[in-house]
Amino acid sequence: MLVGLTGRYASGKTTVLQWFASRGVRTMSCSDSIRRWLSVEGIEESRESLIEGGRELRRRGGAGILAEMLLDELSGDDAVIDSIRTPGEVEALRVRDDFVLIEILAGTDSRWQRSKERARPGDPSDRATFISQEKSEEVALDAAGQALVATAELADLVLFNNGSLEDLHGELEELIERLP
Repeated sequence: MLVGLTGRYASGKTTVLQWFASRGVRTMSCSDSIRRWLSVEGIEESRESLIEGGRELRRRGGAGILAEMLLDELSGDDAVIDSIRTPGEVEALRVRDDFVLIEILAGTDSRWQRSKERARPGDPSDRATFISQEKSEEVALDAAGQALVATAELADLVLFNNGSLEDLHGELEELIERLP
């Protein structure tokens, strides 16, 4: 089983990834590919450097490069992959017959609240910036950019995450029974 997670900023992708990890499933992130590249290049990790690093890797290796790098590591193992942000990454992962893409969907108010509460480095400090950053990730301006809207349209399943953590875990329990 290979599960991919896509969704907007602070929708709950990391929480879903952690849920799978707690059940012994291997977890990875397309951002891991970028982090390794940043490290090799001697570039300090930040939200901005991750975004630009992803763009640079896509310019060099094509729209699916981040996912292709992870597939090389997996060698057919079961896993859940987070931070799928382009249709090219979905296409690359679909080489596996057991791939399922799940969109984590949450409303803007819920996501803004979560972003404020988690206060990760690089998280926007005001709602206007939050909205602006989100808009910049919705539709790719070129082949190297993030395209969350087009990626979400490729989802096989949608997981709604507007409630409590307990609600999400209940949804995941039901969802895992439907996976191949």
